Amino acid sequence: MPIHLHPTRTVLRGSALWALLASSALASAAPAPDVATAAQCAVGSYRMADGGSLDIGPGATAEQLRWRLPDGRTGQLQARGHRRWASTLGWTDRADGHTVQLPACGSTTIRFDGQPGERIALIQTDTRFVSGGVTLAGRLTLPPGNGQVPIVVLVHGAEHDAALPAYSLQREFAAAGIGVFAYDKRGTGDSGGRYTQNYLTLANDAIHAARQARRLAGARAGRLGYQGGSQGGWVAPLAARIEPVDFVIVSFGLAVSPLDEDREAIAYDMARAGVSADDTAKAMEVADASAAIVGSGFTDGFTQMASVKARYGHLPWFKAVRGNISGYLLATPEATVRVDGPRLLEGVPADYDPLPVLEHLDVPQLWLLAGQDRDAPPGQTLQRLARLQRDGRPIQTAVFPDADHGMYDFERDATGERVSTRQPDGYLRLMQDFILARPLAASYGAAKLAAGPHSTPP
Repeated sequence: MPIHLHPTRTVLRGSALWALLASSALASAAPAPDVATAAQCAVGSYRMADGGSLDIGPGATAEQLRWRLPDGRTGQLQARGHRRWASTLGWTDRADGHTVQLPACGSTTIRFDGQPGERIALIQTDTRFVSGGVTLAGRLTLPPGNGQVPIVVLVHGAEHDAALPAYSLQREFAAAGIGVFAYDKRGTGDSGGRYTQNYLTLANDAIHAARQARRLAGARAGRLGYQGGSQGGWVAPLAARIEPVDFVIVSFGLAVSPLDEDREAIAYDMARAGVSADDTAKAMEVADASAAIVGSGFTDGFTQMASVKARYGHLPWFKAVRGNISGYLLATPEATVRVDGPRLLEGVPADYDPLPVLEHLDVPQLWLLAGQDRDAPPGQTLQRLARLQRDGRPIQTAVFPDADHGMYDFERDATGERVSTRQPDGYLRLMQDFILARPLAASYGAAKLAAGPHSTPP
């Protein structure tokens, strides 16, 4: 969890269900070979003439690319002539004026808005490793040179997408002097096994990934830790509790259970809609029915949900109920839910409470929350983390106030729907500073650091 898909983009670090359902919608006809080849050749990180970095990664189709700057700005690229590509803002279809001249295959030079840049010679090693009898596909990406660097293992969310082709952090962190180990979640991409959302199984996979990362990095391996987004916020701390690492970063994850997440998301829906406390209490009956359905393994609770719909479905506030698990259950026919639900949420421990793990976790942690997160509202999580801070746990938190799930700023289209435009300024820089053990600033972009007893990373 979360199981929602942002309607204008696939949430690469979070959603399981809607990303799966959207995969057919994102499929396209076979690309023109020359355009697809040019795009594939251009993927990489570049050092620009001004000293900054530019990341070029895959786009939504094989004929598209996506550029990213360290400050969070991004756009999608479409071919517009001989090696010239034009950009649209974020995940919108609105031109933003940026242009890129891509390198020819075999070349290393790029131009972004006329400024030249050279491909950074990142060192990538593809590998396979075994966890729980399953062979998983991974990749270690190191910055150029021979010196020791910190290593971060990227722990995926609940998506069904393969991480190796999709995770831009592999290159963005490496361009900043950080080693990165990414791997395809079991049952996705080039990894074997059956897809699961069982947190213990996934935590053990992360542990084996960390071991493989350290082995491959050899003498270059310094501090090693995890960065987990969305569902990875449950998995990474559990892995660190089983086998300690040097740090953990949780991005737009939660310190409450998936069922509590659903309830908090519904409360957030009602607050945004200006619904009264009495009607909000009625809306929680939807969450109760959802919990009954999920708790029964999708065999019971449907009569309870139908009763809630019959009582409240005609009232104005009901259409504002989005929730998380509840959104899927409300929008999907019972017959479909009975068949698809067990598969789509296979292994999810819906009542899993991460607090006992966090109460006994001595690993330094950085929690980055999205203030406008509809899928994983951070309110209860921040309260729990604040209490853990007071109890002496080495936790630091920062909230990016204008970001939605996935850590994306957004605008609204003509229908009022959110459309992602960029990642917030300071998000990448804060993670890099923490991993590199630099003293942390008081603020990063619009986010202010709420430090616990440990004001700087170890």
